[in-house]
Amino acid sequence: MVLIKSIIRPEKVDQVMEALMESGYPAVTKVSVFGRGKQRGIKIGDITYDELPKQMLITVVKESDKDFVVDTIVSNARTGQGKYGDGKIFVQPVSEMITVSSGHVETSSRDVEVEA
Repeated sequence: MVLIKSIIRPEKVDQVMEALMESGYPAVTKVSVFGRGKQRGIKIGDITYDELPKQMLITVVKESDKDFVVDTIVSNARTGQGKYGDGKIFVQPVSEMITVSSGHVETSSRDVEVEA
């Protein structure tokens, strides 16, 4: 399993979420975040906005689905302007996932039932 964190433009969130849903990946956590990347914020007149609003989407998928999910996010989050600011995607391994309601434990190698 892998954890995919995508930091994208707010105006692209609905399009990415819809594409993930239609592709069979409905489980996504959405968090409002602020930050900057290579674009270093924006300057409007005399005011510099150092931190820009972004949305972070978090999902866990099977390792075998990683490339498809990442491609889906990239193709729907990209503005096509060829400039900085479309976002970043971070992929991390997940060794264990526990469902709170049932106590079900899923590891990268097997599923385990745990009494809650």
